[in-house]
Amino acid sequence: MTDTIFLLVKVIVNHTHVKVHDAINELQQQAVCLITDTKNVKIEELKIMHYNLKT
Repeated sequence: MTDTIFLLVKVIVNHTHVKVHDAINELQQQAVCLITDTKNVKIEELKIMHYNLKT
């Protein structure tokens, strides 16, 4: 069976940006995510969804 699920990630950051939005944008562009198959679950597609921020 194929389903779509959303996993949330909590990230606590220390940054030098004036606006936290700039730190979020930087992380979104450079993030690397590793989620591997398990015995019973095969990953078919993995996409980091960008959080659209108003600046």
